[in-house]
Amino acid sequence: MSVSDKTGLLAFAQSLNRHGVALISTGGTASMLRDAGLPVTEVADVTGFPEMMAGRVKTLNPKIHGGILARRGVDEDVMAEHGIEPIDIVVVNLYPFAETVAKPNCQFDDAVENIDIGGPAMVRAAAKNHQDVAIIVDPSDYGRVLSEVEAGGIEAQTRFELAVRAFEHTAHYDGMIADYFGKMVSGNAFAPTFNLQLKKAQDLRYGENPHQEAAFYVEHAPPVGSIAAAHMIQGKALSYNNIADSDAALECVKQFAEPACVIVKHANPCGVAVAEDMTVAYDRAYATDPTSAFGGIIAFNRPLDGHTARTIVERQFVEVVIAPEISPEARIEFEAKPNVRVLTVGQWPAVSPARLDFKRVHGGLLVQDDDAARITARDLTVVSKRQPTPEELRDLLFAWQVAQFVKSNAIIYASGEQTIGVGAGQMSRVYSARIAAIKAEDAGLPVAGSVMASDAFFPFRDGIDAAAAV
Repeated sequence: MSVSDKTGLLAFAQSLNRHGVALISTGGTASMLRDAGLPVTEVADVTGFPEMMAGRVKTLNPKIHGGILARRGVDEDVMAEHGIEPIDIVVVNLYPFAETVAKPNCQFDDAVENIDIGGPAMVRAAAKNHQDVAIIVDPSDYGRVLSEVEAGGIEAQTRFELAVRAFEHTAHYDGMIADYFGKMVSGNAFAPTFNLQLKKAQDLRYGENPHQEAAFYVEHAPPVGSIAAAHMIQGKALSYNNIADSDAALECVKQFAEPACVIVKHANPCGVAVAEDMTVAYDRAYATDPTSAFGGIIAFNRPLDGHTARTIVERQFVEVVIAPEISPEARIEFEAKPNVRVLTVGQWPAVSPARLDFKRVHGGLLVQDDDAARITARDLTVVSKRQPTPEELRDLLFAWQVAQFVKSNAIIYASGEQTIGVGAGQMSRVYSARIAAIKAEDAGLPVAGSVMASDAFFPFRDGIDAAAAV
């Protein structure tokens, strides 16, 4: 046993001890077990060598690796000749490299000293010899292993699955180290090689289309406020499209400091509004495009109350409702619609940590910084003769935030911090302007007097002329 994460270790070791399993350990792990009254053999007593070089060399010894790698029924003569005892269970997790380098004051030498050497060697050795040895790298596996020990022995399938988890663990660990130092070699944010490991959160019924198989993978520590960290309160299992659309809605609503509601359909916002009252924000977002809101995703950036939930339930069919928190009263309202997927994601930080954005291309991956830029009135230069009023300036900034999440070419008409019309995904910005106007007319919302935002520059005046002609 040699772990940095000691969660659940003591209870696990005590149970193994009761079943007659002898314990071998190192350093701080051995001290913890000994302080709890457990009989522990120090690694140094097995190898005949003390820990040396400030702990850099502890377990790199044939007495340890021979005991782990020995093939039962094959290597007994060699083991007897060299006094090697078999080791049946290896419990190891590695130095906290990720936690160390995440500290703002982390120095180069700190990072180097938190590169585990002996740990990965033992993990890989045990995983290689999984036919005879169980390797545990995650405290969540203690219960499963212990129940099988109590039943008479660890099953072969369990040992194999633990071995796979172990190889995943060391691959992730080495990838983090390579990325961290690789950025120093490249001199920018992108290392010479790109390592990305995700873990499967769930299998999905199908992908974007019914003939496609699919699964949802998440980061090892998904951030609070992300769809990957969402907790389902009720509803059917999320589909591939549910997850994609919920992410779009959630990331859009997170842009606003004020209470806001975003309704998304097919990964595009079809209605966005800001208001002091959550029900009013929802009403105004819905009013932008009631037709498209049917079967959509509704996201809020404040805890969802019972009155707003009741309004949603009584008004429309909805696939997913997502918010930082859901009040007990809101939960009761949604119980009337048990198929509605209701998710909470926790309250995200005001400033999100830096992250990367990916786009898969055939044979490769495009990687860029996430578009986290935020503009304020101070960033704007007014080039027209007429200066915008404070209200118009507020609406322009609101519309610009929405435009970031609308597929290009995007045109947003907005007034009073409410989308009036959304034109998305057209090859011509002129047609986006026309479509946004048509949607506004269908919703009975006046484009006249609103502001307009687009996701890119106007090479010609025709798009603006199309808007002015409404």
